[in-house]
Amino acid sequence: MTEKPPNSPRTVTDPSAPAPGAPRPRTAPGTTVLTAPASAEAGAPTRTGARAAAPRRPAPRSWRDSPLRRATPWFFLAVPLALLLTFTYVPVASMISYSFTDWDGVSPHREFTGVDNYVQIFTRPEMFRVFFVSGYYLAASALQIGVALYFATVLSFNLRFRNFFKGVLFFPYLINGVAIGFVFLYFFQDGGTLDSVLAWLGVTTDHPWLGDPTSANLSLAGVSVWRFTGLNFVLFLGAIQSVPGELYEAAQLDGADRWQQFRHIIVPSIKPVLSLSVILAISGSLSVFEIPYIMTGGATGTSTFVIQTVKLAFQFNKTGLASAAAVVLLALILLLTWVQRRLVPDDKVDLV
Repeated sequence: MTEKPPNSPRTVTDPSAPAPGAPRPRTAPGTTVLTAPASAEAGAPTRTGARAAAPRRPAPRSWRDSPLRRATPWFFLAVPLALLLTFTYVPVASMISYSFTDWDGVSPHREFTGVDNYVQIFTRPEMFRVFFVSGYYLAASALQIGVALYFATVLSFNLRFRNFFKGVLFFPYLINGVAIGFVFLYFFQDGGTLDSVLAWLGVTTDHPWLGDPTSANLSLAGVSVWRFTGLNFVLFLGAIQSVPGELYEAAQLDGADRWQQFRHIIVPSIKPVLSLSVILAISGSLSVFEIPYIMTGGATGTSTFVIQTVKLAFQFNKTGLASAAAVVLLALILLLTWVQRRLVPDDKVDLV
């Protein structure tokens, strides 16, 4: 018995290779015999019968990765942002800077006075006395929201001529405020339309509707209700119509009447719109200008804070003081809006 020498190389025989001395297999004429390259014998990985792999070309750059695509939204926003900066934020910044000067609105020179204008506003009672007039408009705004919500709820259901009544309610909001002021000026004047209608009904009165502070403010607040009810009506109607109809059907199957549907379905679903209407009512009642300025010019106790500010700027040439008053009004509206949002937050309502 012979021993195998140590560290002798081990031979491995390929079973597919022909045995030594055996005849080679014949190939048909025209047949190409593929042979492995020398690198294959050395153990390098090869792909038999395939061409050598060509170098990969870089993938074409997608439009989504292009810097131009990322900048495209800013191209569309450039003009609106420029207009917003030019006609909103730049004037506000200028107004704030004017509030610390004694500028008269005409002279090219203005002197810095610090907070003297603000001290005058908070130490002169007549500056804030006009806010009592805003109470009439605030009460009128509450009535306006109630009337608009009532008609929006009623006309959201299938009724006859509901489209006609929608147009009637919204039409006053489309009329220019100056035209409304002149129309109601002739309506409330002595011997005007209101006195004529009352005379036809057998009621004779010599009461000056715009001559007494109480009746004048009530009349002006009534005009505001007539004009702006359509705006709140459209807001409420759109919110109510967005409520899924399946909720009303389920409520009817459970025996809920109209009041219960209004209380448990409509009101919770339009809470964000109600909050918006309250904010608009508060800011609008504090910044009333158009109707009282046209109808009375701020006389007979109907002057508002905005009318007083306009008179300071253009009648008494105190643009610095008027700018300070405008800044105070802006801060007051923002403060009341913040308080209202804190007290009544906009909770997400999920009715489905």
